[in-house]
Amino acid sequence: MSAPPLETGPSPETAPDALAGFTVGVTATRRREEFGALLERRGARVLSAPAIRLVPLAEDADLLAATRAALAAPLDDVVVTTGVGFRGWMAAAEGWGLSADLVGHLSAARLLTRGPKARGAVRAAGLGDHWTPAGESCEEVKQYLLAQDLRGRRLAVQQHGEPLTEFVADLRSAGAEVIEIPVYRWLPYRDMAPLRRLITQTVSGAVDAVAFTSAPAVHAMLGAARAEGLEERLLAAFSGTVVAACVGPVTAAPLVSRGVRTLQPDRARLGALARALARHLPEHGVTRLVAAEHHLEIRGHAVAVDGELRPLPPAPMAVLKRLAERPGHVVSRADLRTVLPGSVSRDSAEHAVEMAVTRLRRALGPSGIVETVVKRGYRLACHYGPSSQEPSRQEPSRQEPSRQEPSRQEPSRQEPSRQEPSGREPSRPGAGS
Repeated sequence: MSAPPLETGPSPETAPDALAGFTVGVTATRRREEFGALLERRGARVLSAPAIRLVPLAEDADLLAATRAALAAPLDDVVVTTGVGFRGWMAAAEGWGLSADLVGHLSAARLLTRGPKARGAVRAAGLGDHWTPAGESCEEVKQYLLAQDLRGRRLAVQQHGEPLTEFVADLRSAGAEVIEIPVYRWLPYRDMAPLRRLITQTVSGAVDAVAFTSAPAVHAMLGAARAEGLEERLLAAFSGTVVAACVGPVTAAPLVSRGVRTLQPDRARLGALARALARHLPEHGVTRLVAAEHHLEIRGHAVAVDGELRPLPPAPMAVLKRLAERPGHVVSRADLRTVLPGSVSRDSAEHAVEMAVTRLRRALGPSGIVETVVKRGYRLACHYGPSSQEPSRQEPSRQEPSRQEPSRQEPSRQEPSRQEPSGREPSRPGAGS
């Protein structure tokens, strides 16, 4: 008896609409177009905000000086942290006329490669690798070296982007002479305006996730936020509803040290990071409910009404999300004023709430989803009984950052309500919240 055919359809994390309705900020400089395309193919709206730039190797006097120091005497061990960094070092040495001398020194040394990409770059250069840790971490390399007698040994440590301060200090404390090879030093991006905008949008909750592909990019974003007086609010956003997605533990370290829970893929690759976001956001960033017999799926900057995705401006979306926190219950105008973007006076805020509700009703399409409760406020037309569907939003797993769970209570009685025929509530003198 033959086995049933396997399903060949796309998995949820690779589906073209997996990230539809979600906004993701991308801080990468190198390969940002490639990574942005991975997210956009899954339906995401991508905000590109490069945080850092590379110092050209040929112009890097520090790298040249470190290379000459490494060539001044034989090397015992060379730590290769990244494939792209090692290839860049070899290419720069060739440009300076030092390639043959460098290859000779490396051939006589033990080459410790942090991961498979670094190992591949070493082998592609015609060199042999001595050892690679299973976990692809610098900490494993350090512990491997510290388990040996390092007194009098001469080591070169190829860095990538930022100094390995603790790593180098521990090796020196064990008696080794360590030469730091600063390949690909990072500097702040020349145009910081996109990054500052992304910080503001993250703090305000206008983005659902920010993706980081290097630790220097994390430091750059935190530094830019600090300069604007927004660092603590940025960290609070990452600890709340905005997902901090990091390509691996090295990238995540600056956020983890500040108490931020991060989303990381199983493998430190861009494709794996895109798949992790496409899996996590729909599972933990969506609220599903039924209002006026219509199925709503609230996600990011859009809402799907009976399966049709409808993008919403910030104000109507903020109102909808607040109403969805207590479906079927009245939410006062005073409460809704607090979630509107920007700061407005009390009088103008009253009108702003009415306009946001009007725009929300128009965007939703079918009438009756948002009801007006005279002199009290608004509510979603959700009436739950024993056989009705409860609004669902799945609990986050322990391996991924938690998303705030709206509180829900059963309505104790049916509130009097009415829906304005035009979808717009006329202003009434003295109408309170």
